[in-house]
Amino acid sequence: MGITKSEIFSEQQNEIASLAKVLGHPARIAILEYLFKSESCICGDLVEEIGLAQPTISQHLKELKNAGIIKGTIEGTSVCYCIDSNRWQAIQLKLTQFLNQETPRSPTDCC
Repeated sequence: MGITKSEIFSEQQNEIASLAKVLGHPARIAILEYLFKSESCICGDLVEEIGLAQPTISQHLKELKNAGIIKGTIEGTSVCYCIDSNRWQAIQLKLTQFLNQETPRSPTDCC
């Protein structure tokens, strides 16, 4: 696999691509949906809810946390996670701006 050369792309292009990569796994989407649904910090319910092994869940949580989408706090021996509301709003804005771009309107279809 070749080198990405991310430096030739804009900061926004790199950020959208990184977000897409983090959101590109169904387990991470399921984790986020569960966190949104619960409306509180989740400490240990994810393994039962998602149906994956604890190490797998931990890896997905790490990716989501590294992207800033979720945040975690240590309470005793467990780590509790929740959606980072400020970061989520920024992600919504960035993706909405990107996805709301108009497609060219021409009288002929190019493809």
